[in-house]
Amino acid sequence: MDLGNLDYIQIFRSSFTLMILLLCSILAVTFTVERFLFYRRAKGDSTRFLSRIKMSLENDDYQGAITLCERDRSPVAAVLRVGLINHQLPYNQLQELLSAAREEERVKLERYLGVLGTLGNAAPFIGLFGTVVGIIKAFHDLAASGSGGPTVVAAGIAEALVATAGGLAVAIPCVMIFNFFMRKVKTMSVEMEAVATRYLVMLEVKKEEGGSSRKR
Repeated sequence: MDLGNLDYIQIFRSSFTLMILLLCSILAVTFTVERFLFYRRAKGDSTRFLSRIKMSLENDDYQGAITLCERDRSPVAAVLRVGLINHQLPYNQLQELLSAAREEERVKLERYLGVLGTLGNAAPFIGLFGTVVGIIKAFHDLAASGSGGPTVVAAGIAEALVATAGGLAVAIPCVMIFNFFMRKVKTMSVEMEAVATRYLVMLEVKKEEGGSSRKR
């Protein structure tokens, strides 16, 4: 049998499994584009941004520093904004607030990634299910016709295996994209933690310098 003679359009129309995989692929593309644009907007130079915040703190311009954070769309800026608004709190309380802010930003970074991970895990099984159903149908058709022999079965199995190929075609990119995005989330999470720690140190140093100047 020449596989090139398979009518893939007809196979697609007659297979509900391939319709499900098409829906999965549309979801995967949609969330991939959304997350890509989100991470692109969230990307920034945390070291340079923290330096600008430090300059504002040296001038006691907390409101100016808050304004800088509000103009920036990165998760680092969102965490620092919480720290600046609550800078008068004791160290331990401020540390807890910054930790909570980091967790909130991480949730935003991981939004929709679960969908990509689920599609990557589930798509092969959906395709395999379609293949099993197709093989059952092929043998049923063979039994019903009573003729045709292996040629009829081979054609039916070849059509059924298209579902497995479709499942893999959806799953492999989803897994790769999921891992790529999770790497970005991990990197941004480390940046948020590092910047929050540096900000706390800067604030403590400033408070100590302020206390020393008042004693003099």
